[in-house]
Amino acid sequence: MGGGGQLTEPGEPGSRRAGGVYTWEEVQSHSSRNDQWLVIDRKVYNVTKWAKRHPGGFRVINHYAGEDATEAFTAFHPDLKFVQKFLKPLLIGELAATEPSQDRNKNAAVIQDFHTLRAQAESDGLFRAQPLFFCLHLGHILLLEALAWLIIWLWGTSWTLTFLISIILATAQTQAGWLQHDFGHLSVFKKSSWNHILHKFVIGHLKGASANWWNHRHFQHHAKPNIFSKDPDVNMLHIFVLGDTQPVEYGIKKIKYLPYHHQHQYFLLVGPPLLIPVTCRLIIDLAWSMSYYLRYLCCYVPLYGLFGSVALISFVRFLESHWFVWVTQMNHLPMDIDHEKHHDWLTMQLQATCNIEKSVFNDWFSGHLNFQIEHHLFPTMPRHNYHLVAPLVHALCEKHGIPYQVKTMWQGIVDVIRSLKNSGDLWLDAYLHK
Repeated sequence: MGGGGQLTEPGEPGSRRAGGVYTWEEVQSHSSRNDQWLVIDRKVYNVTKWAKRHPGGFRVINHYAGEDATEAFTAFHPDLKFVQKFLKPLLIGELAATEPSQDRNKNAAVIQDFHTLRAQAESDGLFRAQPLFFCLHLGHILLLEALAWLIIWLWGTSWTLTFLISIILATAQTQAGWLQHDFGHLSVFKKSSWNHILHKFVIGHLKGASANWWNHRHFQHHAKPNIFSKDPDVNMLHIFVLGDTQPVEYGIKKIKYLPYHHQHQYFLLVGPPLLIPVTCRLIIDLAWSMSYYLRYLCCYVPLYGLFGSVALISFVRFLESHWFVWVTQMNHLPMDIDHEKHHDWLTMQLQATCNIEKSVFNDWFSGHLNFQIEHHLFPTMPRHNYHLVAPLVHALCEKHGIPYQVKTMWQGIVDVIRSLKNSGDLWLDAYLHK
């Protein structure tokens, strides 16, 4: 369902005839790893075999097995007509006429109003990107990279200048992270193939990471944000316990975590856990990543030597990781983190996300992810249009009584620390007294 990769050939046919009629109970019974059905626009699909070939990763499909995936399917795919041909061979029937279009706890009125809002955003051209915006963004990244090297080449490798270029390089790396995020969500070009190519260039050659690894993890996060066992961004067991539910569950089980109830201090001092992407089957990603490290070493080894160059990039990564995680987690970590509740798309995303106030600095500093609510609702929308759709989203939330949170950046940072401390305290209380 996630649109993070290229589709090249239709999927396998479903195991049953396309004329079947099913109830929600029947659909929900097919939700295991080796038996997966899902519903899109009341049509039932057997995606068991297709899941392993899904460009956005098989886990995204797994997370919606036995459910209505209509809203997620629409959100992730910018060209619905194109992907329909991959669905057709998987079709096994439709919901019975007596069955509702929504399953479980999903609110039909909210779903219909959100569908209307999305149609309005499309008619207003809010899904059309401005090429100049992204060209200028790429240009300022390249300019920062060149400036850092020129400073050292012209004036030497003093501690002061080294610290200065570390900040410059960390800024370039973080801004490249926001840009690869744009391409990864297919929000820049109309043709998905161009987005995929630029995504691999930016995340691979400018950052040294893997596009496919990012797709596999990030689309899970968007599909089921802040949901345990489904969102990899909140799967930090053995390092942190998050939210109000998990700390109590694991405290009762007497499972210890480092650094126990001081996890908020650990987060501040050491920083977030870094995951190193390893992809044995994706040689193209490896080649893109190697091109970054080869370019970096060629530029800086003559100036710093091998050890100095490794120390420099390690410090740059340290600065960048803090910037990235503080920005992204202030929108999620203080929000509801719990087990699956099967809410509609709008309710699910609003429970897991909040916004940071708009300003020129905040927009640039966060790559417009200060509009995290709008980004999660419309992941293929170009980020320069988030502020235009935000009033419509806010009005819809007010209509249905769904909290729409907007904070200052300082409050967002404080809330991350408070959330981690609260989770640690809950764990300690459960561990000692329950």
